[in-house]
Amino acid sequence: MLFNSIDFIIFFPIVVLVYYIIPRKIRYIWLLVASYYFYMSWNAQYALLILFSTLTTWAAGLAVEKAEKQSSKKIALILCLVVNLGILFTFKYLNFFIDSLNVLFDRFGIQIIENNLSLLLPVGISFYTFQALGYIIDVYRGEIKAEKNPIMYALFVSFFPQLVAGPIERSKNLLSQVQNLHNIKVWNYNNFTSGFITMAWGMFIKMVIADRVAVVVNTVFDSFYMYGTFALAAAAIGFALQIYCDFMGYSTIAVGAAKMMGFNLMENFNTPYMAKSIAEFWRRWHISLSTWFRDYVYIPLGGNRCSKARRYFNLMVTFTVSGLWHGANWTFFVWGVIHGIYQIVGDMTKAFRQKIYSRYNFKTGSFSFKLGQVLTTFILVDFAWIFFRADSIAIAFEYIKRMFTQWDPWSFFNGELYQLGLGRFEFNILIVSVAILFLAEMIRYFRKQSVAEFLKEQCLPFRWAVVMGLILACIVYGMYGINFDSAQFIYFQF
Repeated sequence: MLFNSIDFIIFFPIVVLVYYIIPRKIRYIWLLVASYYFYMSWNAQYALLILFSTLTTWAAGLAVEKAEKQSSKKIALILCLVVNLGILFTFKYLNFFIDSLNVLFDRFGIQIIENNLSLLLPVGISFYTFQALGYIIDVYRGEIKAEKNPIMYALFVSFFPQLVAGPIERSKNLLSQVQNLHNIKVWNYNNFTSGFITMAWGMFIKMVIADRVAVVVNTVFDSFYMYGTFALAAAAIGFALQIYCDFMGYSTIAVGAAKMMGFNLMENFNTPYMAKSIAEFWRRWHISLSTWFRDYVYIPLGGNRCSKARRYFNLMVTFTVSGLWHGANWTFFVWGVIHGIYQIVGDMTKAFRQKIYSRYNFKTGSFSFKLGQVLTTFILVDFAWIFFRADSIAIAFEYIKRMFTQWDPWSFFNGELYQLGLGRFEFNILIVSVAILFLAEMIRYFRKQSVAEFLKEQCLPFRWAVVMGLILACIVYGMYGINFDSAQFIYFQF
């Protein structure tokens, strides 16, 4: 059940209405039932996986808390990690692992492993697995108490707004809200309107921008060998826009839906393409995942509390694992490695760059200097996105090669941009929509306000004119637009 579907438009109001009117003490039960129904709408059988993950991490949490010896706590934690990561590996990486071994063995003339497995990747398995494992690690560290009520814990793992594509919530935030649900005044006009506006904005950037620019991106990437520098560069920039609007759109809808029910989910994006360095980019992009890897991978490896060589090793491991988290393909591995290299090179050259700035009197506080940093960071990020989007490493390198060798400056003037899957009218809609997104990003960056927060400060006619405009844009130019179908959210596959 996609957020941008008729099914969800029917499902969500019913869930919210019943949630408002039933007794407070059973609201968490109703939300759990709704969450499992939401997940089972994709594949009912895979609800058993999330149930198994829930029960094992819940039981392990109790075992860790009750254990008197540290060794017993560690055994319970390790068993829980092995079981849940084993399930994730089986469904997401086993075929990739076997196929990679086959390629390696074949080069040495060794008998190839027969692979007859046909496993469908469960939607959102990486998200709910990491959320559950974050809980058991927090219990082991003594940062939270183990939840004794299995139903409340199950709702924490499966809460439907953020179940299949995040944000990856922490037990300190979402679980504490679930535990206190019976004390929360659910109906709140400000929360309801703020949540509704947030959902409308998320739908707009997903359905009007992400799905539309996806047409251009898919057209060029699927037949990249037919295009020159202009189209290839446009598609690369387009994918940066697509994946941002697609994923940020989902997270925004999730935050808004939860807000309408009285829940506050963590922020997952904070104007990442305004970042002035790669390190800052990762503090602004997919925040729930980057902080998860920081707290549960990077810091346990030693973090910054070690030698410089070891710190660089920790960074590379963290970003490599982060890359593989996104998918079972060597392209994601390379994407993670590239970002790891970015971080290491950036740290290694920091002192040298500062000397250059000082010696040649660079005005580092000027607008032009900061703009140069933003553009440089975006170019580096966008270069890495090519590997993320390409079907293979070889295709990514060939794409990049053509982008730098097949010069076609005349394409700036011959209208080729309107021949990449979108006609002139549809492309102009995209331009206007991106301009609206840019304005919202400026408000978020400089005023530190979301779209909903900004609109709440405006007069009522303007506020609802904007909201109705967003809704009409989704209806006319989104999922019901000419020749367009709302694509599945990209991050569902992860």
